[in-house]
Amino acid sequence: MARFPIRQADVLALAESIIAGLDAHTATYPTPPVSAADLRTVLDGCVDAVSEVHAARAAYEMAVAEKDSRLAELKDKMKKNLRYAENTVGGDDNQLNMLGWAGKREPASEPPGQSRELKVIEQGTDWLILDWRTPEVESGGKVAAYKIQRRGMSDGDKWIDAAVAIETKIKLTDQPRHTDLEYRVVAINKTGQGKESNTVAVVL
Repeated sequence: MARFPIRQADVLALAESIIAGLDAHTATYPTPPVSAADLRTVLDGCVDAVSEVHAARAAYEMAVAEKDSRLAELKDKMKKNLRYAENTVGGDDNQLNMLGWAGKREPASEPPGQSRELKVIEQGTDWLILDWRTPEVESGGKVAAYKIQRRGMSDGDKWIDAAVAIETKIKLTDQPRHTDLEYRVVAINKTGQGKESNTVAVVL
């Protein structure tokens, strides 16, 4: 058994077939509930409506393109004025605030302080979880990340970088087993790195 179409194009095509069939076979279908002429009227109205939708969609796309073009022009001119303002007042926030703007933020002027209270809070056969506290606020610049360092007691006290973390907690996996290990954390930013944290010893 045929199924009534879902796609718009298929519905319109079936309507055309029904109209053509009713016109060509009046003896077989003498009194349909909707005549071929009435069906044609409705179909023509539907086709006109579809055409209007296509025209409206094209107009909408043109309007969006025009909006995007005008917005890009506005942003470009705004940026020119903001650059002019920054150069004119030397990045002074108070004066730039008159335009609803602010000066560029200065990069960190000094390395971070010392990370604090490093400890092992959990460990397994070849993994461990380290936790520590951020440096004191007044002890240095803003922290961008933390470098986790490790050394084996048989490595001649040579520290190696084991991982980098953004938060003050990390799980290290695939660590050396059956070896005396030490870990420490160093806060870092674009300017440099802070003083090393306390060390923790572990054997996995």
